[in-house]
Amino acid sequence: MTRLPVISGEECINALQRLGYVITRTRGSHVRLTCPNRKPVTVPLHYELDRTTLKSILRTIEVSTEEFVSLLT
Repeated sequence: MTRLPVISGEECINALQRLGYVITRTRGSHVRLTCPNRKPVTVPLHYELDRTTLKSILRTIEVSTEEFVSLLT
C-alpha cells in the first residue's frame, strides 16, 4: 500500500485536472472543481495539505492512493 505524500493544494488541483476536473470557482483560499460523471470536490490552496484532508478528497472522488500518486508524476 502506497503512503499518501505531503503535497500542496496546487499539486492536488493539477493531479485532479489530469483526471478531467475543471475549476468552476474560487472563494478565498478554496477551489471548487467539477467533473462530468464524478462528484464535485473542494481543495484548499494551502502550502501543505493535511493527510486527512487529502484522504477525504480521494474518498470523495473515489480514487485510490496508488492512482492518485501516479497522477502526480
